[in-house]
Amino acid sequence: MSWAGTGEAYAASYARLCAGTGETMRELAGAPAGRSLLDVGAGEGTLAAAWSDAGWQVTACEPEPSMRAVVQRQHPSLTMAADALPALSFPDGAFDVVVGNFVLNHLDDPRAGAAELRRVSSAAVIATTWTASPSSLWADVTARAGLTPVSGRRLPVDKDFERSAPGFDRMLRDAGWEPDVTEFTWTWHPTADALWESVAGGVAGAGAFYATLSDADRERFRRAFDLIVNEQGEGGVLPQTQTAAIAVHRAR
Repeated sequence: MSWAGTGEAYAASYARLCAGTGETMRELAGAPAGRSLLDVGAGEGTLAAAWSDAGWQVTACEPEPSMRAVVQRQHPSLTMAADALPALSFPDGAFDVVVGNFVLNHLDDPRAGAAELRRVSSAAVIATTWTASPSSLWADVTARAGLTPVSGRRLPVDKDFERSAPGFDRMLRDAGWEPDVTEFTWTWHPTADALWESVAGGVAGAGAFYATLSDADRERFRRAFDLIVNEQGEGGVLPQTQTAAIAVHRAR
């Protein structure tokens, strides 16, 4: 999946969803006490800015230029790096805490990425992954529009992992972690406009699918979306309950 050019659309939509794990991750990390933190796959910088506001010395690491442009506009004081997993340029143990929020599930080799997160941390590393897909809304829209969904790209068997808390635990142990893994559920309250901006802006699998549609099929897709918003929306807001696994490994 390509995230090229999606920074603005992501910032206006799914950034708020992905930030739902932030408070729990900060609780797991403990008191900042001036410690250093690397946020890998920082996106448009919402969580990195929150870590910084909480007192951490933060480096936001994000390879996509359009995402970095949003960071530089919205959070100009953040220190930025353009590194990408699974090969970060930082020395072993360069940061006290390293976090990767919904990053490993996008990699061609999640275990290599997880091992690299651990390599550059000296005290703790925290990562998340979806255990209940955030794309179920768009699957419903696609079905209502009578369109044929595109099968998501699956990793080779030797690279993939079961998208569950136990599956995440096993994958991370393969990568050398000794994690504590819990599940966290929260409800995101996006507006219909924000949701539509995400898909029209090419964000995630739904946006990639929408980009392939003809003009006529895009109209069908929009009509189906509007129907679902009218049926399920609450004052222009479409609540979305999501579940993720959160894992923390602490240096022994």
